[in-house]
Amino acid sequence: MQVKRVVCEAVPDLAHANWSNAIVVGQEVVLSGQTGHPATRNAAQAGSPLGAYEQTLVVLKKIQALLEAAGGGVHNILKLVVYVTEISDKDEVGRARRDFFGQGPYPASTLVAVSALVFPELRVEIDATARLDVDLRSLPTAAP
Repeated sequence: MQVKRVVCEAVPDLAHANWSNAIVVGQEVVLSGQTGHPATRNAAQAGSPLGAYEQTLVVLKKIQALLEAAGGGVHNILKLVVYVTEISDKDEVGRARRDFFGQGPYPASTLVAVSALVFPELRVEIDATARLDVDLRSLPTAAP
């Protein structure tokens, strides 16, 4: 089975990183957890920290860029795992997901509260699993 590392100019792998942002195994795309860094750090240093809604949109756009670099798109996402540092942010995360994905259908998802993320200004991290041979747009939007 073919395995390749995704190269994405918009979300480059860090030179010092000991992980890949995304890899493709056959038709499956596995993404490492993505955060709003460095946008979150820049906003915090400017005195206008990004809230959970804004951070979620930044992260989802990074995921979209990585999937497009892999040859797919957000319609290929099967599962998201969302990590938040404050469970009270769940509604803002949900609003950002609705704004990003529109009317759906939505990927399967898990939301977990954690005590901290890698940088103190981070409130949201999301990892994703997708398949290039699956298109969620073909799913009905309402249950039968």
